[in-house]
Amino acid sequence: MFNYVKESYNELVNKVTWPTFPQLQSSTIVVMVASVIFAIVVLAMDLSFENLMALIYKVLGGFGR
Repeated sequence: MFNYVKESYNELVNKVTWPTFPQLQSSTIVVMVASVIFAIVVLAMDLSFENLMALIYKVLGGFGR
């Protein structure tokens, strides 16, 4: 177990290439913009489906009476 932790630490320190701060900022901005776009698409789909279902219920609601 100790050997595993030692080798893991060695790999993280010596073999992993960490991004620079500007690269990290750039990647963060890309992820944030993509998340906002995805949220807007999901919102549009949700509102469209809600309106479609309201229309269907309105049209079919009169048949039950």
